[in-house]
Amino acid sequence: MQLELLAPARNSDIGIAAVDCGADAVYIAGPAFGARAAAGNDVSDIERLCAYAHRFGVRIYATVNTIIYEDEVASAEKLLRDLYEAGVDAFIIQDAGILRMNRPPVPLHASTQMAIRTAEDAARLCRFGFERLILERQLSLEEIRAIRQATDCELEFFVHGALCVSYSGNCYLSQYLAGRSANRGTCIQACRGRYDLVDADGKVLLRDRSLLSMKDLRLDGRISDLVDAGISSFKIEGRLKNAAYVKNVVRHYRNVIDSYLKDHPEHSRASFGTVEGGFTPDIEAVFNRGYTQAWIDGCRKDGWMSADAAKSLGEFLGKIASIQGNSITVDTEKAVSNGDGLAFVGPDGQIDGQRADLVEGRRIRIKDASGLRPGQKVYRNYSQRLEREIESNMPCRLLMAEVSYSTHGGRTVFEARCENGCTAVIEEQEVHPVADKPQRATDTLRSQIEKVSSCVRFRLVDTHADQVYFYPASYLNDIRRRLAAALEEQTEKSYKRHEPRPEAADIPAFAPRLTYLANCANPLAESLYRENGAAQVAPAYELRPVEDADLMRMRYCIRYEAGLCPKQHPAAKVHLPLYLVNRGYRLRLDFDCARCEMTVRRG
Repeated sequence: MQLELLAPARNSDIGIAAVDCGADAVYIAGPAFGARAAAGNDVSDIERLCAYAHRFGVRIYATVNTIIYEDEVASAEKLLRDLYEAGVDAFIIQDAGILRMNRPPVPLHASTQMAIRTAEDAARLCRFGFERLILERQLSLEEIRAIRQATDCELEFFVHGALCVSYSGNCYLSQYLAGRSANRGTCIQACRGRYDLVDADGKVLLRDRSLLSMKDLRLDGRISDLVDAGISSFKIEGRLKNAAYVKNVVRHYRNVIDSYLKDHPEHSRASFGTVEGGFTPDIEAVFNRGYTQAWIDGCRKDGWMSADAAKSLGEFLGKIASIQGNSITVDTEKAVSNGDGLAFVGPDGQIDGQRADLVEGRRIRIKDASGLRPGQKVYRNYSQRLEREIESNMPCRLLMAEVSYSTHGGRTVFEARCENGCTAVIEEQEVHPVADKPQRATDTLRSQIEKVSSCVRFRLVDTHADQVYFYPASYLNDIRRRLAAALEEQTEKSYKRHEPRPEAADIPAFAPRLTYLANCANPLAESLYRENGAAQVAPAYELRPVEDADLMRMRYCIRYEAGLCPKQHPAAKVHLPLYLVNRGYRLRLDFDCARCEMTVRRG
């Protein structure tokens, strides 16, 4: 099985950097219909990214993963065609109406926004013609295995980055509160806001905390488990993240996956090229709200709530040992630099962010230490040293090519065979003199050929010469450059996109249920659902809000996080229902303990 490391890109420059750091694929949005409205790109920029990435066999996936209204169908079809002409390898979609659109022949990936949580749903989408299913992030290995057994689609799973607290695609809280839909790319991230937790009697159980904010996902230690469960694409979240974040995380996971592949030769990489040199990644130093493995083991083995870190805390440095004026002494073994960003969590959960103005060993002068106290934890959410190293010491991604050299009857042949399967041959009538010192001439030949030209590193593997000739270094350098140019040209000509899967004729019927969770926003999607057995098809919540709808459904549970779970703490007493209260809004929490799920509704 080919294993793919899939990186996010806010723009084409970040996408190119992700390729250089070892990504096998990159996902990026075009100018419209991307689930991150602030991360759109011109089609010409995506074309530039495709041209660069395809040299290494790296695939580019365009996110067209919002719901699409009826009056937008024509413009969506045009965008799909434009992205196809730009070289995009697949479309990541949420709106099922795209299956019925006039679209180009590239594979479709079912977005995590389609809320793929069961083997039944996965099998149906696979039969619709999806090449790949991007699974819900709150799944267990057991549930992933069940989906693997029910389908023959590729399976993709998030392994790092921010977690949506709600099941993806089924969150309508932003739409309800602000009229800005997460399914339209304009989420206000109300889950990162601060709330009071209030019981049925009006008693405040928790005050002014980010009670719906989850820690970030980190599964670098679970790659082997995920492969065994059937995952072939490992996805990094972060299309709004900066270049340093993407470079750091991609390089880290490249190292992790390469280490796995080294011990498992039955699997292979999904692209070509070796990443050489560059910075050493530090996964602890990137933006994070603390880490969790979520539901991967089918239980809550760690806390999920990031109530004290809805913003980035970064890496833990130590505790404040003493304070003198605006200088603090931190009990840490880690080196802190002038300009580092520091974060302090106050007793009320608020984060105080300050800069290290002057560092002298463990003593750090900051702008204002008046609100701090000894024993308080200190984090670093910006490392001046790491940021500079990432910026100035980028790795280089190179294709590997083996060169054979032969001479016979006065003709010389240089043949290069690239790891991507392309070949280049230069054959010339020999005009150079026979070498007086054959071994020295052969050594010179090797030293000049075994260099890098463009994105290709050459290695001389075979020499078959009836005569060894003396070649000037300039001639050999020219041969190497010509071989590189020919390989690049052949690579560009031979690159092929995958063919899309056909739609199956025996798509199983939908269970007879009313499902606004299908996010049906146009007649094309409605007809698809109806023709495949849906008894009722309701409009998307954005078009017709349902009064008693679940604004969120999730495996995250506030009662559990607060120590009030009746299964874990039978003695804990709480008067239900519970409510989240914020700025005049009142949200009701309901608990489905049989499924270990929580819902958020209007209060």
